[in-house]
Amino acid sequence: MQQRSKRGKGALSRRQFLSTATATTAGLMMVPPAIAARKKRVTMLSWNHFVPTSDEELRRQAAEFSEIYGAKVQVDTISHLQIPAKQAAEVNAQRGHDIMIMGGAFPWLYEKQLLPVDDLVDELGSKLGGWYPFCEQSFRVKGTWRSVPWFWVSFPGTVNQALFAQHDLAWPDTWADVLAAGTKLKKAGHPVGIAISHAGDANTTFWSINWCFGGKVIDEEGQVAIRSPQTEEAMEFYRELFDKAMTDEVLAWDDASNNRFLLSGRGSWIHNPISPYNAALAKKMDIAKDINHHPTPAGPAGRHNAPPIVSLGIWKFSRNPEGAREFLRYLFEPENFNKWVVASMAFNHGPVREFETHPIWATDEKLKVLPLEGEFGHPRGWPYHPNPEVARIDEVYVLPDMVAKAIRGKNVKAALQWGEDQIHRIMKNTRERRA
Repeated sequence: MQQRSKRGKGALSRRQFLSTATATTAGLMMVPPAIAARKKRVTMLSWNHFVPTSDEELRRQAAEFSEIYGAKVQVDTISHLQIPAKQAAEVNAQRGHDIMIMGGAFPWLYEKQLLPVDDLVDELGSKLGGWYPFCEQSFRVKGTWRSVPWFWVSFPGTVNQALFAQHDLAWPDTWADVLAAGTKLKKAGHPVGIAISHAGDANTTFWSINWCFGGKVIDEEGQVAIRSPQTEEAMEFYRELFDKAMTDEVLAWDDASNNRFLLSGRGSWIHNPISPYNAALAKKMDIAKDINHHPTPAGPAGRHNAPPIVSLGIWKFSRNPEGAREFLRYLFEPENFNKWVVASMAFNHGPVREFETHPIWATDEKLKVLPLEGEFGHPRGWPYHPNPEVARIDEVYVLPDMVAKAIRGKNVKAALQWGEDQIHRIMKNTRERRA
């Protein structure tokens, strides 16, 4: 049984943290902005961060850049679920923001609309010790970097350790453990929860579970591979977990629902980033002491996850591409990047391995497992590379809808057939549009 850690043990002061963190990445030096770009406006679109202080720090840095260099930077944010529609609208209009947030496979979808950033990525990567493999797999499209890796988000198991201790249960190490513990805890009024709905979390967890059972959505050759004994086993696991350990509410969850579920004290376990813990700390909720984290669960085929992997791209129709590049350099200056990580309360993980030993993880024992999640991470579409079809599969929630159909009455084989038909249709339509 894991022991409860005490917040603050071995913690660094803010001054000590920033001093140490800056030294960690001291090799990354500011490149002065090009004179021609200094007086022009730079616009950037990102999501509404799940830790609001992260956006506050991003805007503070934008204002600081504007004041120092005279190029006003405007940072806009919207719901993450609105980002794909906004990207499509800007491409169709051939105007909009200079810098666009890009998740997962979207640089592949907009390959022809994004400026190459090879030199910038090489410059930053060489000074930071190199990118995680999943960054290159996600954002280097056919040999060309189309966006700059910005951060990734771990998806550990998030547990109410008090409830597990009360019922003499060890924290889950495997998905089978989640089922066994969840079955017991649901009977006690404390179910577990994973989204099976139109939510980003639902996509993330399906990719993870399917890989853990040995399943694939697309195989190494780029062919549809969803209908397999391994994915059928993953789907049967979903059905059993839903019946024995969860409640109907997960079929209608949004990306904040599992946070509320855990923070209410009713939920015992979720598969999610650390946002509920951060919210509990920020709001000084008593339940903060009961929340902890453990590695993403393993399955018969090993331990795998599909962490959100986020980058920043510059549109080809940007009105100030040079100013956009210089602002990205500014964000990656040691002091700036480290302040932004601190502001996110460790939600934002640096996209290079150097950050596995970042001082932020020493501030709280409950955070130390998070950077190690990168070892198990793959981009969506693995073992094939990300592609526009994968972006569309996630965008229209084929995978959680397929699971929901199996749960709501269709047998697993029929649900898999439906999913395969949908994926074939998406691949056909997307490839025809690119031709």
